Amino acid sequence: MPRIENSIVIAADPQQVFAITNDIARWSEIFKEYHGAKVISQERDGRWSEITFELTDAEGNSWQSWRMLDHRDLVAVAERRSPLHPFAFMHLRWTYGAEPGGGTRMTWIQDFELDEAFEVPLPTVLERMQRHTEENQNLIREKIESGAVAAA
Repeated sequence: MPRIENSIVIAADPQQVFAITNDIARWSEIFKEYHGAKVISQERDGRWSEITFELTDAEGNSWQSWRMLDHRDLVAVAERRSPLHPFAFMHLRWTYGAEPGGGTRMTWIQDFELDEAFEVPLPTVLERMQRHTEENQNLIREKIESGAVAAA
């Protein structure tokens, strides 16, 4: 199973980084590739939140995803739901931990399989996803550290 895993240290409190990066309604502010982010349903029960949402990219493509947030341990697990293509499945895990010298280590893990009908070779997909993840994490770090985005 292919996997992309990236970490970055952000000079901010873990709770703050977790809150900002999991505020789905604001993803069009935080991520450059999402031109729309719509929360379809959201429930919170103490420690846990469950969110179903729709994302739209610059080309107008939309898909729904699901996310479960653990507000105590600062973990988000998610999956792409519909449409799945170009994936057979896409599962994500984001973790947020305090760094000994201060700040937050934010780690994103993406486990997936490509749809058999998808014609782009896996090495090309891996390279694009790796680059894309690094760009997003760097952009998020810049926005949080500069104060351009803050927890609501």
